[in-house]
Parts: sequence; C-alpha cells; structure tokens
Amino acid sequence: MKSRLAFVAGILAFITFPVSAEVYRQVDAQGNVTYTDEPAEGSEAEEIKVKPVTTVTLPKLESVQEPEQLREQVEEQGATYDSVTFVAPDNDEAFHSGSGDVEFQVTSSPSLRDNHKYEITLDGQPVGQSESGTVMVRNVYRGTHDAGVNIIDGNGVTIKSGDTISFTVHRPSVNN
Repeated sequence: MKSRLAFVAGILAFITFPVSAEVYRQVDAQGNVTYTDEPAEGSEAEEIKVKPVTTVTLPKLESVQEPEQLREQVEEQGATYDSVTFVAPDNDEAFHSGSGDVEFQVTSSPSLRDNHKYEITLDGQPVGQSESGTVMVRNVYRGTHDAGVNIIDGNGVTIKSGDTISFTVHRPSVNN
C-alpha cells in the first residue's frame, strides 16, 4: 500500500513539475510588439524572464458504452410507467414569489416504485430529487423558465421522462 502511494505521489510530482521555455520580445519596423519562442533572424529580440508555469495534462476520457443488458433493463423499467406529469405549477402559469421559491409537485402512473425517484430539471439543469413527489427550489430568478420531470432509478439512470412545462416567476424589484 505504501509503495503504491509513493508511486502515485512520484507520478504526480513529475506531472506537475514546472515547465519553462524561452520567450522573446520583438519590435518590428512599424512598432508592433510580438512575443515568440523563436526570435526572427536579423531582428533584435529581447529575452523575457517568465515565471515557471505548472501544467497538468489529464488523460482523455474514454467514451462510456452502455451494455445492451442495461439498455434493456432501462426500457423494461420505463415501460412500467404510463406517465409522469407535473401537478403544480401548471403549464404557462405566472405567479408572484418574493423569495423566488417554487414548489414543484409531480405524480406518476402507476406510483413510484421502490428505489426510484422523481428528478426535476429547471432550464435543462437538474435541481432536485424526491421520492415524495414534492421538490422545493429556492431563489429562482424572475422570468420564464422551462421545467422537466424524470423518473430515475437507484443508479441515477433516467427511465421515464414527462412533458416539459413553462412558467413565469414575478419577483419584486427596486423598480416596482
């Protein structure tokens, strides 16, 4: 275990070792200033001292392939739900919320199964999960927003999606 830790620490130290290179400042006949790592022939280039820069090269992520069995399982679980919908707010509803709090209420047919959750998205970003069907989102900016609802399994995989709704939040401002 200790040798592994020492190996990893050595690799990290090597990867993050500062890299330095020569940098030159050149001024052409029109007074344009350029910086380069190789001075042009016949020009008067001034070498600039640059502090070392630490660089870290991360490995490229491999694309994740879902196994066929997982796809079939998700399709099977999704087929067990007829629908997942918003109870509140209504589509195209406009309401006042001084604090910007919005309470989302959702339901599914049939009811949510064990180890499944409702996930609420606001403008395409997940903002909350619930097994009860109620999610409170705080400090929603004024304006019109799109909300979506999904049912996710215990692994966080979306197995059923409902229709997206739009709603408008009115909040007081110093102008009104």
